[in-house]
Amino acid sequence: MEDTEAVDQLLRTPATWAVVGLSTNRARAAHGVSAYLQALGHTIVPVHPSAPTVHGARGYARLRDLPAAPDVVDVFVNSARAAAVVDEAVEVGARAVWLQLGVHADEAVARARAAGLVVVQDRCPAIEGRARGLG
Repeated sequence: MEDTEAVDQLLRTPATWAVVGLSTNRARAAHGVSAYLQALGHTIVPVHPSAPTVHGARGYARLRDLPAAPDVVDVFVNSARAAAVVDEAVEVGARAVWLQLGVHADEAVARARAAGLVVVQDRCPAIEGRARGLG
């Protein structure tokens, strides 16, 4: 699936987004982007080692700890850690992975695509959604 088509589909179809790196720190981009995703009608699940509750959503320490596979794994960690998150997304049965602006994990992205996941890399859902007139 071409990136533009994948972006449209992921943003417009209500889904559960596991936001890896989401904490209670309002200064972090993940905080604002996850609120935007909620406003679009998505369910967010914070994934952070301290497992905080954010925007009223219970947090989990790892993707493996979620009670069900998320539809989308939104990766808000640095590129050095992103490959492990992408591999874990494949392992838990996510259907898509979204790597934020500046986050690259080319080999893991290739593995995810080979496993059948939709992948968006180096884009922001809030920027992409607003450019499409969403929210």
